[in-house]
Amino acid sequence: MLFSGPRAASRARVRARTARALALIALCPLALGACSDTLQDKPVPHNQLESLMMKPYPVYWLGGSFHGYQITEASQDPGGAATIQYGDCVEGGQSTCVTPVRVVTSPDNSFIPFGHARHGTASLRGVPAIVAEGGKAVLFATGPVIVAIYAVHPSLAGAASESVVPINAPGSPRDPLPARAPDTGFTRRPLPAQVPAPPLPLSDAGA
Repeated sequence: MLFSGPRAASRARVRARTARALALIALCPLALGACSDTLQDKPVPHNQLESLMMKPYPVYWLGGSFHGYQITEASQDPGGAATIQYGDCVEGGQSTCVTPVRVVTSPDNSFIPFGHARHGTASLRGVPAIVAEGGKAVLFATGPVIVAIYAVHPSLAGAASESVVPINAPGSPRDPLPARAPDTGFTRRPLPAQVPAPPLPLSDAGA
């Protein structure tokens, strides 16, 4: 299992994975800079991936590159979901960009967001998974998170599902995934913008 083993060994593996991830981050600008399409191939700023590595919950990715595709975006939305995209836009552009592979990790594990789309079920590395969009979308709950993989081809989505691992926790491709944890209650926590600022000390308030 991903999080098994003595505590010291686990910490050592986390440090090793973090070192490897930082090395890959450092290589991203070089790899992306060699591409011909300068409008899409932009280096991913180091702080984008580093901030995901500091999350208190596992954030899943496919490494610094996957099937020849480099990371072209690493972002997080106000609700806490982290997205790592691989490759350039194959459809659309700017805010409507559809990349070859996208991995989304949501800290809200209360439900799997496949909506009313037609779907099937499968067993993925020991956990139940939802397969939708003709096999191009694979969604599953593992530990305290929901992971959604979207790809332009079912074979690419399947390969990504077998390879996905946390960027900030021990794990290896094809290893069994942790079972779904109880509801984390993440959606019941206020967003940072919803938390009122603490009152200023009287000396500052009167300034």
